[in-house]
Amino acid sequence: MRVLMVAPGTRGDVAPMAGLGSRLQELGNEVAIAANPAYAPLVVASGCEFRPLPGNLTELIKRPAPGAKATAGSLLTFWRKLGEYMDNAATGALAAAEAGADVILANSVAPYAYDIAEAFGIPVIGAHLQPTEPSAAYPPVLMNSSRSLGAWGNRIIGERAAAGPAPYDAPGARLRRQLGLPTESRSAGERRRRKTRATILHGISPAVLPRPADWHSGLVMAGYWWPPVNQGWGPSPDLQDFLADGPAPVFVGFGSSAHLDPAFILDATRRAGVRAVVQGVEGVLGDDALGVGSVPHEWLFPRVAAVVHHAGAGTTAAGLRAGVPSVGVPVYTDQPLWASRIASLGAGPEPIPYRKLTRVRLGDAIAQAVTTASYSERARVLAAAIAKEDGTIPVAEALRNLPTP
Repeated sequence: MRVLMVAPGTRGDVAPMAGLGSRLQELGNEVAIAANPAYAPLVVASGCEFRPLPGNLTELIKRPAPGAKATAGSLLTFWRKLGEYMDNAATGALAAAEAGADVILANSVAPYAYDIAEAFGIPVIGAHLQPTEPSAAYPPVLMNSSRSLGAWGNRIIGERAAAGPAPYDAPGARLRRQLGLPTESRSAGERRRRKTRATILHGISPAVLPRPADWHSGLVMAGYWWPPVNQGWGPSPDLQDFLADGPAPVFVGFGSSAHLDPAFILDATRRAGVRAVVQGVEGVLGDDALGVGSVPHEWLFPRVAAVVHHAGAGTTAAGLRAGVPSVGVPVYTDQPLWASRIASLGAGPEPIPYRKLTRVRLGDAIAQAVTTASYSERARVLAAAIAKEDGTIPVAEALRNLPTP
């Protein structure tokens, strides 16, 4: 089967798809991944075919330093550029499908994949890394908050948020006109698919977020989809020497979400009395800290005392998989949910919202993470549960169960 994955997000969105795609190819499928050009090497290294979606979402969404106030003009510019990005991504997704596909796996920010598939007469399976379905079990991820509104409030506000305007609505409407399809809004299409219990697979461990009781039968908590392992990668001598030259350090990195001044981070880690591996700036940062570029999480995280991160879905999963405590510093969208899950599961302290981050608060949270024995114990228990799961199996089953044309 020719599988097209549409992933118009950041590296955290693409890497799990590349790992899943590699596994699906081992099962005899042909997999192509449509993503930003920056991730072509990642996709190709996984053994999948790369198909481009124009743009670079990472540069668009990166946040300024904590406490910086956005102006009305900057917000308008952001939303305009985000709309342009989504429009270009929709055009790229159409070209990717025209290159050949029997089925599309679409992530949560590519709803126009359903319009493309409708025109081509091929099936679509949702492949989400976030729980976007309205539910009483969690607040809507679009609220940028982990604050529960209660079962009734979570559900109602979730339904209203899902039906509200989104930056991919106009691209979807344009594609439908271009492809000669009947007029249908994105929210109307989602309501129709919900009534038919359309399949959406979630690359989320049920040990981390149990499957909500109010989900319909087509919503599947598959288990995590892990990034592909780079067999040719090896740690630098500097990193090996630093890890061996003292107690386990903490890892500090914020992925595509934000960039912090290394001095800010080092003030916090030194306040906590820990050594640090800081991602995003390379080189020696002192006797107690080392800056690194891209290092595979599955290699590094089991070697650290704690992971300090933005609570993106992939980084949260990697920290829990490694069985080490995490300090969540959520920036936006689904990150507050994952940061709150870490704390609720007992695998780390209460999260620090990025907009409220200070050197003192970060340092105190790091110290709490590395000195509270129960955090390590709970993280190890979760790691053992996650290790028993294989998120590829439900995906392979869904592909096998597709109706024959």
